[in-house]
Amino acid sequence: MTSAPLVLRAAEIEPVERGVGVSTLPYVGRWNARGNVVTTGVTTFQPGTGAPLHIHNLEETILILDGEATAEIGADQFELGPGDAAWIPAGTPHRFANRGAAPLRFHWVYGGPDVTRTICATGETVEHLSIADRFTS
Repeated sequence: MTSAPLVLRAAEIEPVERGVGVSTLPYVGRWNARGNVVTTGVTTFQPGTGAPLHIHNLEETILILDGEATAEIGADQFELGPGDAAWIPAGTPHRFANRGAAPLRFHWVYGGPDVTRTICATGETVEHLSIADRFTS
């Protein structure tokens, strides 16, 4: 059984604060869509902020909407801007950081409803968007 179609408006979505200078608008996920096979949202990194190196249990794609990103994916590093995208297979270490002077905003999609993040430095696994899923640098 699946949910009815959704129309989501950014102004009506409660942001999830992910740490100093990082916030997320959660769009589609198990919180609002039964039977979903993707989880989506938009995250904003203020200048000088980023995510720690981590892996997910599911594949992920990122589309840069605004700003300038440095992406570390596996052993490679990339500079990305608006319209650029990346696909990260499940279990691949990666991180994104804002390398510019303006906010970095990107749309993300995970290939399933039950998303986890494992921080590479600590091995700690947390549920995506949970209280424990906060960035510090």
